[in-house]
Amino acid sequence: MSSVALAGCSDIADPDAGALVAALGELGVAAEAVAWDDPGADWSRHDLTVVRSTWGYDMDLAGFLAWARGLPRVVNPYEVLAWNADKHYLDDLAAAGVAVVPTTYATSGATAVLPAGAVVVKPSVGGGARGVAAFAPDEHALARAHVDALAAQGHAAMVQPRIASLAERGEVDVVVIDGEVTHAVGKHVDVSRAPAATPSGASRAVRRAPSEQERRVALSALRAVPCDGPLCYARVDLVATDEGPTVLELEVIEPFLFLGEAPGAARTLARAIAARLGR
Repeated sequence: MSSVALAGCSDIADPDAGALVAALGELGVAAEAVAWDDPGADWSRHDLTVVRSTWGYDMDLAGFLAWARGLPRVVNPYEVLAWNADKHYLDDLAAAGVAVVPTTYATSGATAVLPAGAVVVKPSVGGGARGVAAFAPDEHALARAHVDALAAQGHAAMVQPRIASLAERGEVDVVVIDGEVTHAVGKHVDVSRAPAATPSGASRAVRRAPSEQERRVALSALRAVPCDGPLCYARVDLVATDEGPTVLELEVIEPFLFLGEAPGAARTLARAIAARLGR
């Protein structure tokens, strides 16, 4: 029987893990959840490590990437994990013609390019809403101060306009497994002027059918990922703009996939993992 490690973290349990372990078991694949930062874990005894819920990896990115690089076999591929860990990847998506939220980067408040109106400032390496703060049009001085605060912590900052539709409509998270859109949810994540110290949970996440335009944008983003063949899993977070659905983030490291919101999604992901085992 093949063995798969579902890499998670030591302090937050993955609500999807049980369903995925069961679905893999039905395919004759033994799977167990293992914390990526467990110093006693023996990764060599597994045929494949699937990075699933390594929440907080951004707090030790160098350690995380060294761990992933040292694995015998890892999904998603190490090169893709390293690329996706820094949100400068949005520049690559934009260069490929993907609609993305306009983003600039800065290492000091004085050099930050702030768009007119309300802005959001966040670290280019981050998870959840950690370090993310929103500022009103008359608070640009505070936004620049937050850039400086992030720089003092060793982070490059990214600056984006605050998209008006987020407050009322939230974002749409499109889940793609093995190159196929399986489901999507609409959700709201609160972002205030006070930076969040820990990842924020999504509130009011509700399954919804993605529109054809949302599907097209999500798949166009994945075609721009530097990888041969479809990724095992990904989540593309979209926001509504006047120009249509626009990529807010592309998550291929540890996105919560809302498997419980879509009957059969756990089995679909299990089949994708089994295929990468050669089964």
